[in-house]
Amino acid sequence: MTPRAELSGAPTTGTGDAPETPGVDQLHATIQRIAANVEQVLVGKPEVVRLALVTLLAEGHLLVEDVPGVGKTSLAKALARSIDCTVSRIQFTPDLLPSDITGVSVYNRRTESFEFRPGPVFANVVVGDEINRASPKTQSALLECMEERQVTVDGDTYPLSSPFMVIATQNPVEMEGTYALPEAQRDRFTTRVSIGYPDPKAELAMVDEHAGHDPLADLRPVADAAEVHGLVQAVRQVHVSTEVRRYAVDLVAGTRQLTELRLGASPRSTLQLVRAARAQAALAGRGFTIPDDVQAVAIPVLAHRLVLTSEARAARRSTTDLVRQLLDRTPVPRGDTERERG
Repeated sequence: MTPRAELSGAPTTGTGDAPETPGVDQLHATIQRIAANVEQVLVGKPEVVRLALVTLLAEGHLLVEDVPGVGKTSLAKALARSIDCTVSRIQFTPDLLPSDITGVSVYNRRTESFEFRPGPVFANVVVGDEINRASPKTQSALLECMEERQVTVDGDTYPLSSPFMVIATQNPVEMEGTYALPEAQRDRFTTRVSIGYPDPKAELAMVDEHAGHDPLADLRPVADAAEVHGLVQAVRQVHVSTEVRRYAVDLVAGTRQLTELRLGASPRSTLQLVRAARAQAALAGRGFTIPDDVQAVAIPVLAHRLVLTSEARAARRSTTDLVRQLLDRTPVPRGDTERERG
């Protein structure tokens, strides 16, 4: 079966001459350009764009979950096109096979050997449209890619390019013809965002500006893979004090004590919460994190990883509300989190 993918963009950056790591000011300027570019397509949703950029800077993967028609795919495409790098798109369908994503080994009669033909996952940005329309077996083909940045086929391992980001969209599991994402799959997404319906003013602006043409067609890259790689390196240098690290651990550990949950957040959640907090601090123009950074990303990072008990589902509790309550009652460090450096 031919992979359902569209491959485009410039060659990926190699591991050779790495660009100089930018400072916080340069990082902020570059991210503002990317944000402004994406907001040309996704009108009136700056918070959603912010979380998408936090995920990019945190070396993570983004899950966009909402009902059809609110701009899930447009967000994914706009972010991908704002970066001049290799981009592939996978339309997930029930008949899609794992090899359609990762690639397949094909026998070459001329050389009398097997050759690996890479799948669409071999790109800097992979846009997975309606990921929950594929079977769990096919969804699981992304597990190794997202966590280890590599693909193993027939015993051979192939590294993926850097930067590497999966932006997946999905409809709510209650929609007809969808499969719920396995817990292991959800846990590999750094953040989950819901776009929601635009307010009347933003919707009117969208009708005025977008009714006559496709804004994606006019979108041009404002950064490249080398710049993004440099931004990621800069975010890694953002300082996280002992107090902030302990605060993140307390929040994640608190999810494991909630009686409404059958499954709390994993240790991977703690690592990704701290990475996202670093990215949030960098977006704010700081070289150090504060508790507010953790709070700003806690719900997008943690809520989708939690599994409610049947009683909690019957009572119509939501994981978002539980994380919000946990934030309210977890003690916030009041010391000088800027004091401890390096």
